[in-house]
Amino acid sequence: MASSGAVWRSDPQALALLYRSDHLALMNSDSTNLNKLSNKKRKSENILVTGGGGFLGKAIVKRLVQRGDRVRSFSRGFYPALDNRGVKLIQGDIGDAAVVAKACRNVDTVFHVAAKAGVWGKYEDYHRTNVIGTRNVITACKSSDVQQLVYTSSPSVIFDGSDMEGVDESAPYPDHYLTHYPRTKAMAEKELVQGAADGLKTIVLRPHLIWGPGDKHMVPRIIERAKQLKRVGKRKNLVDTIYIDNAAEAHILAADKLKANPALSGKIYFISQGKPIPLWDMVDAILGAAGLEPVKGSMPASAAWLIGAALELIYNTFQLKGEPRMTRFVAKELATAHWFDISAAQRDLSYQPRVSTEEGLRRLAQWLEKK
Repeated sequence: MASSGAVWRSDPQALALLYRSDHLALMNSDSTNLNKLSNKKRKSENILVTGGGGFLGKAIVKRLVQRGDRVRSFSRGFYPALDNRGVKLIQGDIGDAAVVAKACRNVDTVFHVAAKAGVWGKYEDYHRTNVIGTRNVITACKSSDVQQLVYTSSPSVIFDGSDMEGVDESAPYPDHYLTHYPRTKAMAEKELVQGAADGLKTIVLRPHLIWGPGDKHMVPRIIERAKQLKRVGKRKNLVDTIYIDNAAEAHILAADKLKANPALSGKIYFISQGKPIPLWDMVDAILGAAGLEPVKGSMPASAAWLIGAALELIYNTFQLKGEPRMTRFVAKELATAHWFDISAAQRDLSYQPRVSTEEGLRRLAQWLEKK
């Protein structure tokens, strides 16, 4: 079943508080019971999560520990919360082949989540982490006879600056990119597909705009810039996102399904909430979860693009620190539709977004209130 084109028409602040407790409680109860039954039947595994200290990595690690797996986390930093869960912490640079090879020894499954994200920075930094790092993981998996590798990519690898509505995995890579992140993630994806052709069992996932409690990127940026935010363009351009728990579950489903069905190796899957909504309704809903007013004011999409181009030129010319408030890539993303057909993930991985966006916003509001 393809992604629905349904549009939210609720007031964004009220939307952040919506919660159908009877339905969700039943769904969560069913999920918990199924997990308990599943865990009794399966043997625990040795699993490595690169980027285990990050937003998505932590969520994956948490679920793996809960189901009884022996988990290692590979990150630059030390994370006491993971250490307290009994996770073996390995610190190092993903661009260091020797360290990565050591981390992959005696491992059954690798979740390669580590990446350099963002819309600004040096190409060399993105290339070392996203391309060289992925190459190191692939090489280490092959030499250590890792059973399967699940890679976290991004839909931005196919974003060409135009509307992408109901697009599936057959969409081609664009001829050029406006920023280094999607360019290097696309290069890494190709390495994974080649690795699968060479015999390594791999699956590539493309989660779209991950958010939820614990987010240190999208949600904080929206909240911090609440007063400066302006709507770009006047269109009700639809986007889809994915709640953190759904993204983590999709990764574990991918590994389990790949183990049971090697024919899935080399495939790429979009994963999301499956219900696209107007982008600015989602932004306003996140602001509402934080108790803030919705975005006021707007600017033409062409003006945002010109401002982004000018700021990029200034930052590059004068080697300014930080990142521009607007870039050409961000201007295009804010002014276009981008939502994707998740029917392949639903069919092959049995993926379903168990946590609705409404429930996710309720959980986000609770988390923000406690901060």
